[in-house]
Amino acid sequence: MDGLKVGEAAAHTTWSPRMLRYLERLGLVVPSRTGAGYRLYALRELNQLRSLAELRRRYRLEISDLVFAARLRREPDLRRAVDGWLADADDLAWVEWEQRKHERLLAA
Repeated sequence: MDGLKVGEAAAHTTWSPRMLRYLERLGLVVPSRTGAGYRLYALRELNQLRSLAELRRRYRLEISDLVFAARLRREPDLRRAVDGWLADADDLAWVEWEQRKHERLLAA
């Protein structure tokens, strides 16, 4: 199979043709193109679409969550910034917990 055009791919997956175009714009599933510019969804893209639907269902993810996760993989500076912020947030939560513990001990 060389590939299915967008309408055919939609018929074989849980996605509409409009959503397939949207997923391509977001860079989540990028089909090849014919010389005339038609999208061609090969087995790889069809499997990506099926697994994307399953991933969303299983983990209750929105498309925007997956776009952000893809950005984290592509942009190391963004990943480091988010990791640093999460580490600071974890550290802050621990400091606040310790502070409340000491306040309780002093009040006793």
